[in-house]
Amino acid sequence: MQLHDNVPIMTDTKVSAGTGETSADVREWRQLLARHADLTCALDRELQNHGLGMSEYEVLERLAELPEQYAKVQTIAKSVHLSQSALSRVIGRLETAGLVERKMCPEDRRAVTVWLTDAGLARQAEALPTQRRVLGERLHAPLTKTCEL
Repeated sequence: MQLHDNVPIMTDTKVSAGTGETSADVREWRQLLARHADLTCALDRELQNHGLGMSEYEVLERLAELPEQYAKVQTIAKSVHLSQSALSRVIGRLETAGLVERKMCPEDRRAVTVWLTDAGLARQAEALPTQRRVLGERLHAPLTKTCEL
């Protein structure tokens, strides 16, 4: 497998110095990483048309899927697989754009909840077809090219 005509994909390189072989687990792991990088890049590029990055979209979608459309920051962090600090930056950008609001949790004053605004719900709904299209086009397609921003 190659990304460009003369550039072999790093997933095909050998890692076992003694045998010159790459284990099936290592090859699969590298394919998974390459697929993730490709999808992340493609989603970030396409979602820019909606003023969002992939992480911003994921937060909006997770909130939109909830009946009450709010959640504690810790709950969101677990569902979008971001560190607390990375999520805090994403939420900050969304809040600045008026797409979410941060509020103190009434049950636990140490916790912060994030509430989806009407504008956030509208932006997520507008971006949803783009996100689904990119997933449909790239999730199971051969990894034959790199994603460039």
